[in-house]
Amino acid sequence: MYVLTVDQRGSRRDVDRVADLLDELRDAPMLRKFERTAGDEVQAVSDDPGTVVDLALALLDRNHWSIGIGIGPVETPLPPRPAPVASRVRARPNCRRARQERTRPYRCRRADTECASDVDAALTLLATIVLRRTDHGVEAVALARTGLSQAEIATRLAISKQAVSQRLLTAGWQAEFAGRALLHRLLERADR
Repeated sequence: MYVLTVDQRGSRRDVDRVADLLDELRDAPMLRKFERTAGDEVQAVSDDPGTVVDLALALLDRNHWSIGIGIGPVETPLPPRPAPVASRVRARPNCRRARQERTRPYRCRRADTECASDVDAALTLLATIVLRRTDHGVEAVALARTGLSQAEIATRLAISKQAVSQRLLTAGWQAEFAGRALLHRLLERADR
């Protein structure tokens, strides 16, 4: 089981972004949907590592959120709200620490620290790739994720196929693709 705790970074100096985030994540396939748990924090529960990877990277890419991932067994039956679930996960995520680390705006927690360290390491590598992308790289990768070929991306962006290839290479698209698969496997292993 995975509990995502998402906290707005710099919320005291920014507008409240939680309502917009909840609206955007309304249809995310979660066991317990995202909801505000306290101030500028939201939580949700998932049993799917792929969903956790996708959401963590999408949230990191937005630059406004710190993400905590709690991994581990949860008392069942699940209560109707995610906040009580988070308190019953044996390894609650530490979003406060993630919020304080500008270079690592996420944190993973699990009773087995070696598994959590492996997940953290993989997420560090992926976050490094995702957070260093230029706007052109973000645009090309977003289109590649939809399954478009490089020729189709070139047509959409009105650039050459070679320029698309260069943007994807510079953006680390292949490394992200492999890293996502690795992080998925590590999350599954950590949850066992």
